[in-house]
Amino acid sequence: MSKLDQEDRDDISTRQFAFPKQRKEPLEDASHVRNAIARFDQVKDVTDHERDEAWKRIRAAAKKFDVEMNESDWREVGSGKKDEH
Repeated sequence: MSKLDQEDRDDISTRQFAFPKQRKEPLEDASHVRNAIARFDQVKDVTDHERDEAWKRIRAAAKKFDVEMNESDWREVGSGKKDEH
């Protein structure tokens, strides 16, 4: 994944972020989508509703860029919150 500098980040359409209001977690390509999934639980100061909406955007981007997702819900990301069955 290429690191985005501030100028590049500013050029990205708000719609291309998992969290558009905060402009967090760009979804420009498969690498960024994987990163957004991995870092999802690290995003601070967002509501559960914003997380629900961000997860929908991530799922759509994952489908677009053919990224496999093992999690069916954002609550399964990180923090050991997966069901252990």
